[in-house]
Amino acid sequence: IILGAMAGQHVLASRDARRTSVTLLLAGLALIAVGLAVSPWFPIIKRIWTPSFTVYSAGWTTLLLAAFYWAVEMQGWRRWTFPLLVVGMNSIAAYCMAHLFDGFIARNLKTNLGQDFFGFAGPAYEPFLHGTAMFLVLWLILYWMYRRKLFLRI
Repeated sequence: IILGAMAGQHVLASRDARRTSVTLLLAGLALIAVGLAVSPWFPIIKRIWTPSFTVYSAGWTTLLLAAFYWAVEMQGWRRWTFPLLVVGMNSIAAYCMAHLFDGFIARNLKTNLGQDFFGFAGPAYEPFLHGTAMFLVLWLILYWMYRRKLFLRI
């Protein structure tokens, strides 16, 4: 969280978009390198969030931030970001719904579409298709909230 807040402050304080994107890129690569460098002493284990995993994963997320910053701020490619905007404007609601309503949505998808509906592409793709359908239902709820300007805030 602290590294993300620092990256956000850097983006907000920066005046030069090119310099910001390069700084984010270099910081991401440095964090990945540090995470890998200390991994012989602190193994990269996601399940227990070892220090090396924290730094390593922060490096990847910083690289993603650099890529998004470059695409949106420097290139001006904004149209594709609307689905992300809908989720981001109500991220607290998205998080709560994903954890509170996941069983309800899964059961209703199977009830209304049929038990084997997502198996049409084969058993290997069934979990992916089911997860995609669940995400779509959650996104549609968030979109409904977005259109009515219903935002959960702390």
